[in-house]
Order: sequence, then structure tokens, then C-alpha cells
Amino acid sequence: MGLHQRYSRLLAGRPLQFIAGKKEEEEKVRKKLSTAFRGMMKGLFKQEGASLNIEIVTEPGVQNFIETHSEVLNSSFEKAPMSDTMRKRLERSNYIFSGMKAFHELNEAFPSLLDEDGNRKTFEHFLNDVQKIDATYNENYLRAEYNFVQASAEMAGKWETFMKDGDRYNLQYRTAGDDKVRPEHAALHGVTLPPSDEFWGEFYPPNGWNCRCTVVQVRKSRYPATDHDEAIALGELATGKDTKGIFRFNSGKEGKAVPDYNPYTISKCRTCPVANGNSTLAKVEIPANDLCAACKKIRRCWAKREDDEAETFTQCETKNGKLRVSSRHGKNEKKENVRVGTYLAEKHGYEIDLIANPPDRKSADSFNHTLGVFQEYKVNGTPTRSSIDNLVRSGAKQADDIVLWVSSDLSLEDLCVAIKNRVKRTQNIKSLTIVRNGKDATYLREKMIRDSWEIKQADFK
Repeated sequence: MGLHQRYSRLLAGRPLQFIAGKKEEEEKVRKKLSTAFRGMMKGLFKQEGASLNIEIVTEPGVQNFIETHSEVLNSSFEKAPMSDTMRKRLERSNYIFSGMKAFHELNEAFPSLLDEDGNRKTFEHFLNDVQKIDATYNENYLRAEYNFVQASAEMAGKWETFMKDGDRYNLQYRTAGDDKVRPEHAALHGVTLPPSDEFWGEFYPPNGWNCRCTVVQVRKSRYPATDHDEAIALGELATGKDTKGIFRFNSGKEGKAVPDYNPYTISKCRTCPVANGNSTLAKVEIPANDLCAACKKIRRCWAKREDDEAETFTQCETKNGKLRVSSRHGKNEKKENVRVGTYLAEKHGYEIDLIANPPDRKSADSFNHTLGVFQEYKVNGTPTRSSIDNLVRSGAKQADDIVLWVSSDLSLEDLCVAIKNRVKRTQNIKSLTIVRNGKDATYLREKMIRDSWEIKQADFK
């Protein structure tokens, strides 16, 4: 069965709400996703060849779409009570789900690159032809996915609470109790079993799109357990329309907002060792199909993202102030940056972090202190007018506040001319601190661009 047919059967014509009652927020989400979709299509437009290159799922434009989409899903449970560990697991689940969804969108859009005569379309022509894909996936399907993830995450948080008490209490299935409840779900109302019963592994809510069912703890003395076989039969009836068993999972036990087998994957994904965390990506032999290959690459992207986030700081010894160095700080400039950071910390009492390189910058020279100012520092042993100009220009690409550590070989007049010319041509520079012979002076932009501005020895303290 094709993806769209599968979704049609799953949705079963049910009216879906997305961020209910918040039309303005929904419009913002749609705009954000449409922008990300356009960026993803730009990446696809560069593809050559007769078939989709799976490597495209790792490209920046596609990764931006995946992250944007997963952030939308994450926003559905940002206020739901749960542990940080559970939240991270659910966010991982949403990222992989969003990645597989992006793969389907790319695969469906790829044939539209060529016109009926086999000629390459212009980008605007191509983008216009794939707008229906954006609307279908990122508006119609997203409504169902957003609501499902929200319900799934809330139930995952509840499961954590249930597990703290073990089988001390029974769990009882309950519906919303109104006329909107599906008859098959109503049959489950009141089913009572201990948390350890296998029933909760398959029929823990949500049990379908827009399912509003929940589970509560009840006293065993007041609510005796339902017969296990009877409960399973009712569960089979309740999920009867889900013939593929997509919804038969427990978000709390599995730590996943969306089951491994969903509209964008295949049934074998439920038993995949990678999905179940029983093996590393490197050791698993991936079947020869594009979907599995894309899944592996998407999971690797998440693993890299987690690795990048695992940043640690080392405290450096300073006589005053504090200096910490990120484990991901640029190695090539670390020694000089520590020297400048130590000077500023000891001289001014700053609390400084030599931070990791932001993804959109080329060098890891930045640091922040308690004032929240981001600064860039450069070191040059034998400076010239030209080298100073280059240093300031390079620093301005990374920060608005710059620090220069220079020797006394360059005259203050030449230093002033080089800085003034560069600052006038670089609008984002707000301030510049010069460290020279163990003293420093800081100048604001307003002063540096004046014709009368001079760097005087008396400025250095």
C-alpha cells in the first residue's frame, strides 16, 4: 500500500486540529516550515543523475528542514512533565521521524525536476510544481502528527510516574467520556491491569489519530484487575482499523514519541536492531533499499549532533576572575586564546568561557564573559597595517566586539589608520580592545570612525 493510501486509511476522514484555537501560531509554523521546505528543495534542485542520491539527507538544507520539523513536534510537549532523559529520547524520536518524512518528500519531489520533454526545469518552475507536496505533508499530515506526538509525550511522562510505584497500584484505561469517543475505544474504558501486564505494551494510549484516552493509577483494593485475555480481546477490537499495528506501542516504555513502524517506514522497522538500540550503526548490515539507507544516515546525523552537544569545560588557573576552555574550542588558536583570556580575567576580573565554534562560523575564537559580550581576539607577533586590517576584518566575521593583542613593533599611528579604515567599512563592529605591552584600551565604534580619532599611549591602563 502506498504512503498516501496508508495515511488516508489511518486518518479515516477524521477532522484534525493543529495547535487548537491558536490560528496565528499555526500560520507561523506553516510559514517556518514552508521556508525550510524551500531550502530543502534548493538542495534537491542541485541533484544530478537519474535517481535520488541518499546522501542528500545529510545536506544543510535538508538537515535544516528536519530540525525545523522536529522542533515543531517538540513544541507540542514542551510543558509536559517528564524527566530530562525522557524528553531527550522523545526529541530523538521526533528527529528520526522528521528525517524519514523528509526522505519521502524528497523522493516524491525528485521526478518533478524534469519537464515532460526530459528537460531541466527552472527552480521557480520546479518549486511551483512541488507546492502540493509541501501542503500535503507539512499541513495535512502534520496536524495528525502534532496531535499524536503531543498525546504520546504526555502519556510517556505519565508512564515514568507509574514506574516509580511499580505494581503497587493498578493502571486503569479511561476515555474522555463524551459523545466524541469512538465506540471501540469506549469498550476499553475501565480495563484495569498492573503496569507489568503485557497489555500496556500494545494498547497504551494514544491508540489512533486524535485519541484522547488516558490511563490513571487506581487502588487494587477498589479496582480489581481485568482478566488478561479479555483485556487483550478488547484491545484488538479497539485498534481493529489499525490493521498494520502501527499504533501498538508504549511511548513511555520505548522512550519514543512515534513508533518505529509509522506511515513513513515499514513493518520490519519494529524489529530492526538499530531502532531498538541493540546494536551500533557501524555493525548493522543495512538491507539494499533506499529507505533503510536513508534511515541509517539520519540516525548518524543525530549521533553527530549529540556528540557535538557533549561539550565539557576545563577550568584554567587565574589569579583573578575565571577562565574555562571548551573541549570543542579550536585547537590551532587555543594557546594564544588562553593567553588573552587569562590576561583579561586577571586584569578585569572577567568570568570567561572560550567556547566551541558555532556552526556558522569558521574559527573558534569567541569568548563570553559575565557582561554577555561576545568578543574576538587575534594575535600577531609582527603586525603591519595590512595584517591588522586582515585581523580586524576576520574578527568582524565572527563577532561584533574585537580584541587585538599586538606587539609594540607597530606605531600607534599606523595601528590607528589600519583600524579606522577597516571599522568604517565594516558596519557590525561595535567595539575594539587593544592589548599592548601588558596594558589595554577599549574604543567604541562612534569614536573610532571620527576623523580626529587617535590612539594615545595614555589610553592604555
